[in-house]
Amino acid sequence: MGVIKVAYVNVPRVSVIVNAHAGKPSMTDIASRLTAAFAASGIAAEVLVARTGSEVATHAAQAVVGKPALIVAGGGDGTLSTVAANIVGTPTALGILPLGTLNHFAKDLGIPLEVDAAVAVIAAGNTTVVDVGTVNDRIFLNNSSLGLYPRLVRVRERQEQSLGHGKWPAFAWAVFFVLRRFSFVSVELDVDAMREVRRTPVVFIGNNHYAVEGLHIGTRERLDRGELSLYIPKTLTRWGLLRMGLRALLGGLPPGIDLEATMAKAICIRSRRTSVHVAIDGEVQTMHMPLRYAIRPGALTVVVPRSSVTTKAF
Repeated sequence: MGVIKVAYVNVPRVSVIVNAHAGKPSMTDIASRLTAAFAASGIAAEVLVARTGSEVATHAAQAVVGKPALIVAGGGDGTLSTVAANIVGTPTALGILPLGTLNHFAKDLGIPLEVDAAVAVIAAGNTTVVDVGTVNDRIFLNNSSLGLYPRLVRVRERQEQSLGHGKWPAFAWAVFFVLRRFSFVSVELDVDAMREVRRTPVVFIGNNHYAVEGLHIGTRERLDRGELSLYIPKTLTRWGLLRMGLRALLGGLPPGIDLEATMAKAICIRSRRTSVHVAIDGEVQTMHMPLRYAIRPGALTVVVPRSSVTTKAF
């Protein structure tokens, strides 16, 4: 990925949109802490704390109106995806404060997880462009899936809201519940104009290639190859899926043994259903069929550490 150094000049105040329900525990004083951290780096920050996902979207839509050089998003992958959707295709750069639980996008870009270090990266102003995926024109930064995973997310969220369980206990209960009521999706796939039919528990589409072997399983080395990745598990039983999950934890999933893996520019998914639950960067929504996936090369400008860029700056 090439890198450009940008200076945040003639910008009286930078909008920092923070999700109050992100995974980090100390959100009560996050606004004052971030304001001070940005001030120490020479940036005047207007910290906007959102209580819901819709508030994140509203703040992002309002912030982009003035065509700023930079908008900062603080939260998990869903928050970053919501803010990015408003600036994709524009010169505005996305600054990242990884305040969520997993922070996949930040980790793949080499963004430090500690708040002050992440602010320092933003202040340094090194940017690069990365690809984004789309499904029916809804962008995603990491991945999208249908089948068991969206159902797992919905059960986990119900456990968190109704019983007050933390995210990880709720996730463990959701895995047990979903595997106990194991089900399949029957889909017709058009992958770069090649048609296939599958009956599978999960269909996973990633923005660029995901590692499925070794210690770096679930990560991406690059986000600028202009490709979607498609993964479909070969197992058709709950116990086979559980064994596959254990193998993933213990060292990886060799392609061709546990998974069908394909790289593509465009993917279309059809089924007999008129609508389906789809997970997009960890959040679930109902979408009408067919699902049309595409890749948008270099559509998003992001602020990154210079050390995470392997090619010479220009």
